[in-house]
Amino acid sequence: MASIRGSRFDGQALVTGAAAGIGRATAERFAADGAHVIVTDINREGGEETVTRITETGNSAEFRELDVTDAEAFEAVVDAIDETELEAVVNNAGIGHPAASVEETDPEVFDRVIDVNCRGVWNGCRAALPVMKARGSGAIVNVASLGGMIGLPKQAVYTLTKGAVLNFTRTVAAEAGPYGVRANAVCPGFIETALGEGFFEQHEDPEKARERMEAQYPLKRLGRPAEVADAIAYLASDEASYVTGHGLVLDGGYSIS
Repeated sequence: MASIRGSRFDGQALVTGAAAGIGRATAERFAADGAHVIVTDINREGGEETVTRITETGNSAEFRELDVTDAEAFEAVVDAIDETELEAVVNNAGIGHPAASVEETDPEVFDRVIDVNCRGVWNGCRAALPVMKARGSGAIVNVASLGGMIGLPKQAVYTLTKGAVLNFTRTVAAEAGPYGVRANAVCPGFIETALGEGFFEQHEDPEKARERMEAQYPLKRLGRPAEVADAIAYLASDEASYVTGHGLVLDGGYSIS
């Protein structure tokens, strides 16, 4: 991706889960808009590939291996960034789970999804806030989901975590606002990612399941990672300087149909 504006950001942006999908697209978007991007993921190979894709365009990035459930590791990554440079943190890392009703959900699955989707966002905000407050500015964008706003049958743990992320974002915004720090969330519908494909793969006929899902969207298609990345970059930029505590829905009209 070639640089589009180049001056939207002039500091550093940390993106979790940036080895693929929305995280990779977000890292590329921030880099194209002038940020030096700290690409983080537990997937070293994918994360380093993201960095290569960015640097090959002449933009700036580096990789840090990070398990977002490890609070100390998250703090170490943030501590390595010059506090005057940390402009944005995007808590994108998240996982789904096999389709199952509430009573059928394995407790181990419950614990793992809660750990990554909730604790990971908690750790990211907790590590970033002291630095951003001291700086007197900064933006946090948490990746929630449309599933955090509406019920999705057999996705109980996922929707539980994403609803928590959305409301937690509002709390962070309320606490951090007086220090010049903003916090927002994006709530994507089905996006063309491995996580989305995993949902369809659980059906007997994945292609038909996908077609049925697309038919429910007024725009008659699923979203693209770059479209979510554009929204994240907007919320983190000065263009959204009076936007905080907001959950931006990106669902192709699904929730109104």
